[in-house]
Amino acid sequence: MPNRLADATSPYLLQHADNPVDWWPWGPEAFAEAERRGVPVLLSVGYAACHWCHVMAHESFEDKAVAEYLNEHFVAVKVDREERPDVDAVYMEAVQAATGQGGWPMTVFLTPDKEPFYFGTYFPPQPRHGMPGFRQVLEGVAAAWRDRRDEVGQVAARISADLAERASVYAVGSGVMSAPGEAELHGALTELGRTFDAEHGGFGGAPKFPPSMVLEFLLRFHARTGSEAALQMTEQTCEAMARSGLYDQLGGGFARYAVDGAWVVPHFEKMLYDNALLLRVYLHLWRTTGSGLARRIALETADFLLRDLRTPEGGFASALDADSLDEETGKQAEGAYYVWEPGQLVDLLGPADAATAARLFTVTAAGTFEHGTSTLQLPVDPQDEAEYLRIRAAMFEARAARPAPARDDKVVAAWNGLAIAALAEAGALLDRPDLVDAAERAADLLITVHLTADGRLLRTSRDGRAGTNAGVLEDYADTAEGFLALYAVTGDSAWLDLAGELLDIVLLHFADTVSGALYDTADDAEQLIRRPQDPTDNAAPSGWSAAAGALLGYAAYTGSERHRTAAERALAVVGALGTRAPRFTGWGLAVAEALLDGPREIAVVGAADDPDRALLHRTALAATAPGAVVAVGEPGREDVPLLADRPLLDGRAAAYVCRRFTCDAPTADAGELAARLGRTER
Repeated sequence: MPNRLADATSPYLLQHADNPVDWWPWGPEAFAEAERRGVPVLLSVGYAACHWCHVMAHESFEDKAVAEYLNEHFVAVKVDREERPDVDAVYMEAVQAATGQGGWPMTVFLTPDKEPFYFGTYFPPQPRHGMPGFRQVLEGVAAAWRDRRDEVGQVAARISADLAERASVYAVGSGVMSAPGEAELHGALTELGRTFDAEHGGFGGAPKFPPSMVLEFLLRFHARTGSEAALQMTEQTCEAMARSGLYDQLGGGFARYAVDGAWVVPHFEKMLYDNALLLRVYLHLWRTTGSGLARRIALETADFLLRDLRTPEGGFASALDADSLDEETGKQAEGAYYVWEPGQLVDLLGPADAATAARLFTVTAAGTFEHGTSTLQLPVDPQDEAEYLRIRAAMFEARAARPAPARDDKVVAAWNGLAIAALAEAGALLDRPDLVDAAERAADLLITVHLTADGRLLRTSRDGRAGTNAGVLEDYADTAEGFLALYAVTGDSAWLDLAGELLDIVLLHFADTVSGALYDTADDAEQLIRRPQDPTDNAAPSGWSAAAGALLGYAAYTGSERHRTAAERALAVVGALGTRAPRFTGWGLAVAEALLDGPREIAVVGAADDPDRALLHRTALAATAPGAVVAVGEPGREDVPLLADRPLLDGRAAAYVCRRFTCDAPTADAGELAARLGRTER
């Protein structure tokens, strides 16, 4: 019989709806039940594409004896971290502080007042590798709660007080922080150079994550200063990732991370946010260098988004699972959908083509993954392009017949905002209007399903049905970023207006009016044991840095000093952290580059059907000037401040390049416009 998760919109919660564990969703009812029964709460946090979440579910949560004990001594609460990033952030900080590490599934024991007192991540069913068994943990916590309740309460109160004290660091401000300047940005470049992997690209060692936001910073730094070091690190990393096992050589798109430093073996789950961010990186690398490889990867990644992640309602699903059914064993296995053996190639292609495929894609007899299987890599470009495409198509078709990984098809507002921005830009620059159409359709879904009557965002939806969880800062910021990109590409000022409305909510409900710091949750959101706040970028831009970027872009379109000042104040924390931890402030550093460059404001005016206007518009969109904004419309328009009072030039379409609404002389020449938007020495 299904438990209380049966009505959830989260695919992760639905995965547990048939567990014998009597799960509760997060909410006041669960904690009231714990108070009524006088038992602690077991909080289990994960997400649908999480490999070890699946493992713990099969080993423990599907075990009737474990479930019986758990149900008797605890109230069990299951949370999808992607639906409730605030809950995840608060308790993950406690886990990391207590254990020195974090991860999912996250396992936390709470008092009925939501105060944590015991922590962990994955627990095996039996003790192994120095980890206690899950049943042991349950029995130990239950005994402590029964026999040493006062001591447990004191520990929980102390932990909660420590968390609240940590939360005040950015809220009050230090009084000495300021937005990064030239010295800080060069310092960040130097630190990145110190940790750069000169052999394999990327930064640091294993596991190695795609550094999408750092790469955006490096591209902007190069555009503004001409730094060859910044460009070299970007080009080497992008090429290494594109040729590696991290990238799906048959279907496009990137896996979450590589377990090794050489990018050979990925953790096979594919996340929307990674692919949206990397699509934009490769597009911007192509825009900078003309790289054919970067252009191909950008297009293939865009096609992957449309083919594998687009939902029937026009949004984009969160992720594809790492696991799928291995037909030989009849069991779920990580990477089973993606890996190959030499014999499989022979059966599919015949001996000659199989040998070619094995050489092209590094499929070896020993294997580069597990059990003699190999991940696919493409170390060098094929000499015979037609042969390569024929073999690749045959392998892709055969793979499509395998049992596919499960898809987490909930739509997350923030990550769809990132996809909207990437697809809109890619469609405009790569002559793919279908990508722009896809971006607009996803944006329409956010407006019609996620946006409430009072202008607030809901974080998730599924099957066109909105979830109940309030949007967090990254939802507002990334959605605004997507709408600003759509305005730049389409010239439809409704997108600019909508972005402004979302950013007004940010300033009203998420900003500290004294320090300019930003919170991850609104001032009227559910109160947890502390109000989460994190300015560092992780798998995606932090809500803080994303908001700074969107606020700065909106200010450039409108001339709003209020929004520009808010962006500058938000960037102050990047000035404090950027030189010490640039790998975790990449998007903040990229926004700081835009601030230092102006950013450039480009107004293009002319008749809608004028091909000269279209050429100027495309030239403006191709600008590498950091964070440049582009407005396009007919002369005389007053609804977009950047376009106001921008006449034609001798009756011809014209472009104006401005900084803070102070403009150079207009030009009707696309070549001259391109030259003006190149790098500047400062």
